Amino acid sequence: MSTPRSATDLFLQTAVEVLERGDEDQFAALDDLPVPIYATDPQGLITYYNSACIGFAGRTPTARADRWCVTWKLYSDDGQFLPHDRCPMAVAIREQRPVRGVSSVAERPDGATVRFLPFPTPLFDADGQFLGAVNMLVDLSAAQTAGALLGEARRCRRLSLGVDDPEAARTLEALACEYEAEARALRLN
Repeated sequence: MSTPRSATDLFLQTAVEVLERGDEDQFAALDDLPVPIYATDPQGLITYYNSACIGFAGRTPTARADRWCVTWKLYSDDGQFLPHDRCPMAVAIREQRPVRGVSSVAERPDGATVRFLPFPTPLFDADGQFLGAVNMLVDLSAAQTAGALLGEARRCRRLSLGVDDPEAARTLEALACEYEAEARALRLN
């Protein structure tokens, strides 16, 4: 892989390198990553998942039993049910190629949903033999909320410019600063 350009690239690169080496002592490094990462064998059976997968999926995946995905149910961005055997990870395994730019919605057993971006990536050994795949799931809900908060901050600033009351303008500016701080906090987590 190339030099990472973002935290997402770095996390994915780390996972690919650890899993391609197959050094189980290094799996602890993946457990410490703040993003859900899991791996499958060439048939799509889950062989590894980090602790972030449990919180993300709202369930504990079953290694060597669950196939293609750690989530309970999946939907496409337009709300259509997406069977696990047609999810981006299944496509990456069948076609032995990375799948990018396809967001999905996961439903947890409690009914909560989370929109996310998967990064399914095939794994190959040094001889080019297909080992399975690794997937990293990036929760988009925090990014959407951060974007909405920044939008509210801009709105408060525009309103503050249009009011004649200095106290109202200060209050709107303080609100804008609070919205921006909340957006920064979401992006850091």
